[in-house]
Amino acid sequence: MVKDRVVIATVVVGAAAFVVPGAWAFFWPRSFYDNVALFEPYNTHLFHDLGAFQLGIGVALLASLLWRDALFVALVGASTAAVVHAVSHVQDRDLGGRESDPWTVGAIAVVLVLALVLRSLTHKEKR
Repeated sequence: MVKDRVVIATVVVGAAAFVVPGAWAFFWPRSFYDNVALFEPYNTHLFHDLGAFQLGIGVALLASLLWRDALFVALVGASTAAVVHAVSHVQDRDLGGRESDPWTVGAIAVVLVLALVLRSLTHKEKR
């Protein structure tokens, strides 16, 4: 019992350690750069991507507390990261990259979300 509580607390703290800076980097990239990541040169899109993937990791950790299905949890994390990553490519399309990037990254997000939905419909096991 004590071991379980320690593991759960560690997962929650670990999730916060990814979600908080991930949201900060994604939504307030300049502030994140000025306060945390002073590596030249500043690049808005880089911080948007950093935030997207940190959010995915944090959400996956939190999902692991709710569901036992490892594939479902992995899809929750990957879908979160992919959707936020797609948003970053849409909002940063004027910063460089390829014109096809929002479509390509968006397609990956759609496929992952569809896989997540299919998995949720076929596996109802919760913790």
